[in-house]
Amino acid sequence: MADRVQLQQVLMNLMINGIDAMKDLDGTRQLAIKSQRAENDQLTVSVSDTGVGLPAQQADQIFDAFFTTKVDGTGMGLRISRSIAESHGGRLRAVDNPPRGATFHLTLPFKTEAHP
Repeated sequence: MADRVQLQQVLMNLMINGIDAMKDLDGTRQLAIKSQRAENDQLTVSVSDTGVGLPAQQADQIFDAFFTTKVDGTGMGLRISRSIAESHGGRLRAVDNPPRGATFHLTLPFKTEAHP
């Protein structure tokens, strides 16, 4: 069970962040969304981009409230997204994509129910 609107908000935030990270770059721009079953009855949805990547020496701060690398950013999007993930019993983490870009992994527990 999950709040569909909240999870849509998380995924939209991750996709918009990925698009923003690529908007000023030359070359190929690619946003990829992938879902897969993870260990221990969990689902992982990954959002990858070929943008600027995580901020050097500040990658551990991207989920902090009011931290932003955007000129017009509030610094609340990733904080709220992580909070939503955690309220659903999941987690949100980020990793760099060499040679450029980042991937955000949203992992959520799931439960299959038998249907008659």
